[in-house]
Amino acid sequence: MPGLVYRLVVEGELGPLYAAAFDEVAIEPLDGTMAIVGPITDQSHLQGLRERISRVGLKLVSVAPEPAR
Repeated sequence: MPGLVYRLVVEGELGPLYAAAFDEVAIEPLDGTMAIVGPITDQSHLQGLRERISRVGLKLVSVAPEPAR
């Protein structure tokens, strides 16, 4: 069963050096923030993504599932 698609919004911008840490998701630049969007298979996958966000020095603004299409 595929996971839900989540949108994690962070402050600032993700430079190309750190973009590789998020290869499995889409990065969407917004006005002063960035959205990291992709399927999350389970809670440990979501926690791992949140830890990567922290390790590269980004501040997490919000985490929300995307509406079903």
